[in-house]
Amino acid sequence: MRLDRELTCAQLVELVTDYLEDALSPEDVERVEEHLVFCDGCTNYLEQMRATVAASGRLRTEDVPPELQERLLTAFRDWSRA
Repeated sequence: MRLDRELTCAQLVELVTDYLEDALSPEDVERVEEHLVFCDGCTNYLEQMRATVAASGRLRTEDVPPELQERLLTAFRDWSRA
């Protein structure tokens, strides 16, 4: 994905997953990192995403109570229909 030199916060949010998965070009990584130097909000967002990925990676199916599993599945089904 080729981006303008300066990113907006909205553009950075769209790129966070690719950034965390090392799926951006070196030029786009540089643009993301330049934005992060000057934007505390996006830096905090990135750290929250890193923490979420780390926490969800430790979660096992048996750690989620059955009633919560059903609520989550229902919420995802409803969301995907919308």
